Formats: sequence, C-alpha cells, structure tokens
Amino acid sequence: MKTRAFAILVSLVLTAVASSAQDAPARPKVGDKAPAVAGKNEKGQTWKLEQAIGQKAVLLYFYPKDDTPGCTKQACGLRDNMADLQKHGVEVVGVSFDNEESHRKFIEKHGLNFSLLADTDGKIADAYGVRTAGKNVARRVSFLIGRDGRIAHVTDSPQADVHLSEMKEAVEKLRKG
Repeated sequence: MKTRAFAILVSLVLTAVASSAQDAPARPKVGDKAPAVAGKNEKGQTWKLEQAIGQKAVLLYFYPKDDTPGCTKQACGLRDNMADLQKHGVEVVGVSFDNEESHRKFIEKHGLNFSLLADTDGKIADAYGVRTAGKNVARRVSFLIGRDGRIAHVTDSPQADVHLSEMKEAVEKLRKG
C-alpha cells in the first residue's frame, strides 16, 4: 500500500512539474522578434524597448540580485566596456527583481553607467522566459537585440565572464553585419 501511495505521489509531482514547464514562456531565440517590454529604472523613469528599436542595439541582460559577487562582476565588466559598446551603438540595460532603491544603491556603490530596471513583478523576466522556476529571481541571461528589434545573440550561463566575452564578440559581429 505504501508503494502505491508513493507511486501516486511521484506521478502527481511529475505531472505538476510538466504542467508548470508548459506554462512557462519560451525564451526568445536568435532571429526572434524581441518581446516589447517596459519598466521603471533606478530613477523611477519608464524605459521602453520600442523607443530604442531603429535607433540603437540593446544589450538587455537579466541577473539574479544586486550587489552579489557574480552580478557585481558582470555589471562592472559592462561598465568598464561601456565606451566600446556605445561606440558600436549599443545601449546596456540590466534587469532584476530588485526594487528601484536597491538598484540606485548598486549603481552608486559601483559607479555603473547604465540603467537597471526594477522588475519586481517579474513581467519582463517572464516575457523573456528567464524566471527561475517558482522563484522571484531571474537567471543570468543576456540578449543582444539588433536595431531591427530581433534577437541577434543570447548568452545563457551562470558565469559572468562568459556573458562579457560572448557579448563582446556578438556586438562586433552585429556591427560588421
């Protein structure tokens, strides 16, 4: 009897996991139109992807939490490469579930030179399929969006260094293409 109850429990859990995986939005792939998102930055100002399309490329990157080691490394790496990114017409925008105040402190502490969107309700993370299952935290995923509004490159890795090197190469390819 215990074995049958355990089998039923396992079946229910697997069904729930499969169901929630089907409900999760798909992550956009290279060539897909970037989901049109908007959010409040660290200053409470609204940023809209649609306002950048046609004007510049956007490096929209999602990260787990302000002022944690990997997230700080990634943000400071982008800060340090901002001149090259801007030279190639790329705007950098970071997104996490942290609030505006947390973003302001993170920016001030590390001298960041780009905006961070406060995605406290997870709508932006959900639009890009990067929410960690069942949690209010985003996975570390970067999207390079071309001027045409299409995804030019995606980096999905927990390693900040991978994001920095891949995006540098992707920006160069985008510039040449």
